[in-house]
Amino acid sequence: MRIWCCLCFEEEEDNKKGYKSMGDPILGNNGEEFPDDNPAFDWRRVFDAALRPQEGGGGAGNVGILRNEEIDFDMKWLSSEVEARNGNYSGERMLNVNLNLGLSGEASSSSTVVQKEESDRDTYSKRPKVNSFSLDWDNHLLQETSYLCPMNEDGGDVSLSNLLGATDDEGKDNDISKMEDLDVRMDLTDDLLHMVFSFLDHIDLCRAASVCSQWREASSHEDFWRYLNFENKQISSDQFEDMCRRYPNATTINLYGTPNIHPLAMKAVSSLRNIDALTLGRGQLGETFFQALTDCHVLKCLIINDATLGNGIQEIPIYHDSLRLLQLVKCRVLRVSIRCPQLETLSLKRSSMPHAVLNCPLLHDLDIASCHKLSDAAIRSAATACPLLVSLDMSNCSCVSDETLRDIAQTCANLRVLDASYCPSISLESVRLVMLTVLKLHSCEGITSASMAAIAHSYMLEFLELDNCSLLTSVSLDLPRLQSIRLVHCRKFIDLNLHSGMLSSITVSNCPLLQRINIASSALKKLVLQKQESLTTIALQCPNLLEVDLTECESLANSICEVFSDGGGCPVLKSLVLDNCESLTVVAFCSTSLVSLSLAGCRTLISLEFKCPYLEQVSLDGCDHLERASFCPVGLRSLNLGICPKMNVLNIEAPQMASLELKGCGVLSAASINCPLLTSFDASFCSQVKDDCLSATTSSCPLIESLVLMSCPSVGCDGLFSLHSLPNLTYLDLSYTFLVNLQPVYESCLRLKVLKLQACKYLTNTSLERLYKENALPALCELDLSYGTLCQSAIEELLACCTHLTHVSLNGCINMHDLIWGFTGDQLSHIPSVSIAPHGSSLGEQHLSNELPKRLLENLNCVGCPNIKKVVIPMAQGFLLSSLNLSLSANLKEVNIACYNLCILNLSNCCSLESLQLECPRLSSLFLQSCNINEETVEAAISRCTMLETLDVRFCPKICPLSMTMLRVACPSLKRIFSSLVPS
Repeated sequence: MRIWCCLCFEEEEDNKKGYKSMGDPILGNNGEEFPDDNPAFDWRRVFDAALRPQEGGGGAGNVGILRNEEIDFDMKWLSSEVEARNGNYSGERMLNVNLNLGLSGEASSSSTVVQKEESDRDTYSKRPKVNSFSLDWDNHLLQETSYLCPMNEDGGDVSLSNLLGATDDEGKDNDISKMEDLDVRMDLTDDLLHMVFSFLDHIDLCRAASVCSQWREASSHEDFWRYLNFENKQISSDQFEDMCRRYPNATTINLYGTPNIHPLAMKAVSSLRNIDALTLGRGQLGETFFQALTDCHVLKCLIINDATLGNGIQEIPIYHDSLRLLQLVKCRVLRVSIRCPQLETLSLKRSSMPHAVLNCPLLHDLDIASCHKLSDAAIRSAATACPLLVSLDMSNCSCVSDETLRDIAQTCANLRVLDASYCPSISLESVRLVMLTVLKLHSCEGITSASMAAIAHSYMLEFLELDNCSLLTSVSLDLPRLQSIRLVHCRKFIDLNLHSGMLSSITVSNCPLLQRINIASSALKKLVLQKQESLTTIALQCPNLLEVDLTECESLANSICEVFSDGGGCPVLKSLVLDNCESLTVVAFCSTSLVSLSLAGCRTLISLEFKCPYLEQVSLDGCDHLERASFCPVGLRSLNLGICPKMNVLNIEAPQMASLELKGCGVLSAASINCPLLTSFDASFCSQVKDDCLSATTSSCPLIESLVLMSCPSVGCDGLFSLHSLPNLTYLDLSYTFLVNLQPVYESCLRLKVLKLQACKYLTNTSLERLYKENALPALCELDLSYGTLCQSAIEELLACCTHLTHVSLNGCINMHDLIWGFTGDQLSHIPSVSIAPHGSSLGEQHLSNELPKRLLENLNCVGCPNIKKVVIPMAQGFLLSSLNLSLSANLKEVNIACYNLCILNLSNCCSLESLQLECPRLSSLFLQSCNINEETVEAAISRCTMLETLDVRFCPKICPLSMTMLRVACPSLKRIFSSLVPS
């Protein structure tokens, strides 16, 4: 279905067609113009509303026109606005809206293609003068209901440019005649408008009414005005009377917060015969209003909130034959008499009435919460007068007694819900509420353990709340339908015994004396009992329990493990949290269902034994005193025991484990590790681990790829020879050990890629000869000799001959002096310079790569080498070097580097640096922090680094932080310069 739409506004042509300025048919104004500063109507919002799916109703009086039909809106804005140069509007503004409506894939029979002649004719018949409509309400409401587009100063039609939020360029000369040639017009069907408007509220309906006569008529349809909401509006009696006259079929009225609610309410009940819901409040209602209610025969719902009824000292009768819901909330009245034979729901909540007489035989729900002035006898009389009562809320009625509850129980046999919270006088003695399903006894000081006998007779009970019952010491209930129970802040509560097949929720919190819990339930899946400091015994028969949280139950004994092991009553338990249970010393679990276990913070735990083949997660953070641990078998994939410094015996059988960390188990002497899939093993600082333990581990874990034996001084040659059982070993860390030679490593670790030998001070100068003379460890790429004692010649031979190394660390090597590769400083000037070709390749690259043996070194770290004074790296020797770190070399004075691929150079804290020569075309980051180097040297150095982006010269005393411009001139590629905020 295709509908071509156009809106045209012109006062002169409207007058020719006989149209006159019309008043608002909705709110009743007399054609008053709207001020220019009022907001324009949002067209897009109207059409966007139609795009929302209809789900049972929406908006004001949502009527399901075209419901369940597929609607496709294709909106095209084809027209443009024209402003005459003299400021007066004389042309025609048009809006082209293309609405394609696909209803079940077929075109609507009512859709036709409008030809030019017909559209011209229809245009003139649908072009009303657009006038404003408003009410004489207060300024706030005036701003909400005055919604038309600004008028021209000459009183002409509305400017569509303002209507759509668009602006015209006053300097642009548009041809109005071309606009008139466009032959598309607007003609929305009534059904479509009805559907679109059903999504709008009253404010937007008023705005839509200002568009044209068709929209004005559509927006005033009574379907949209059945609910009149004047909440907190400053509406006068005359205005409300006019609304009642215009919409006599309104069914829902809200007058809450309006001034003089009594006359408005009287007008509503006398004028609107179809009203079925009325909301009033914040004022005074006279007796005559309640007398007039009898004439409102279809009234079903009456809500009065925060009002004075009558003069406050007289009885108010409320008699109505069809009323179903009555709320008198927070009302001030001396006495109320209610006789409503059809009433089902009554609320007198927070009302200050000492007397209430009810004659409501069908009443189901009664709410008298916080009616402090109602006496015990008045409550008894009111409740017993309603034999069909299902729900009763008498919370905060402090005078209610057990006698009243007994009478209610006898009279109201169908009572299901009872809220007697904050009623200190009740103890439920001899009270039998057999059909009760919900019982709330929050802060009832009279509830004790003896009261449980009365509750036990409520065999239909499903929800029970006993929060803050300060005298309650024990709860023992066997209720087959109980689903939820709450016990919070029961200060003297000691014992909990519950048996219910449907119990699914237990909330027990802040019961400091609770010692014993016995629960039997086939529906309970999660149990949380945090911070029960005195809890010592738990007995569970919960076949479907999955999660238990006993965090900070400090008194739990070791016997708790039996409850959660096989045969303990929780056969499918998967998650157990025992964090900060500081009384646990020996923990032993044997469970075929347990998946996750947390013992974090159990500082007194000494022994641990797990036989849980499906255990995948375990947390032992803070178990500082753990001495013995057995994981045989477990389903763990990773385990970290580095936080157990007193561990001395360890047994692990984990078929799925891939990572094991024993970092910090300094006294561990006996360890049996059977993990056939283990790939990463970290035994750092396990000073008591000996060769036999290492040999057994490598034999049972043949897939280890990464092995860390840092600070394991007891490991000797025999243990290292056992590494031949690890054919996949690629990472080996022997730092801080007493190694004398590397012969076992050369023979056992043929596939080694990373070797760390930090601080191995007993290695001789010839220990590394096999690396470069016999090509031992041919796959080795990374070597760490930091803080070692190798001499200068050994280091030079290693760097010169081990050309296959890519990463070398020589941090803190005190015997390392000058770092000069291949050429002296004089020869460096004769090396051919390198320039960058247009596509990034270097001229002469192939020539240089063939002059000398090519090094594969990419990363070199010489941090903190105090005796290095000079560094010379020519292009041919460090061709692939990409990162060089010489920071903290305090005596370094001269640096001459020509490296084609060098990207990062760190010379920070080289306080003696004086000379810097760089020819590094790919250098991107240069760090000179705290270097005693002058600005001219830096400028000369970076001038040949054409790709430098980051320069750090902070705390350089000879470089002025305010003269960064010269550095940018020397190196135009610089993007970031880090300098001190103030000169040093």
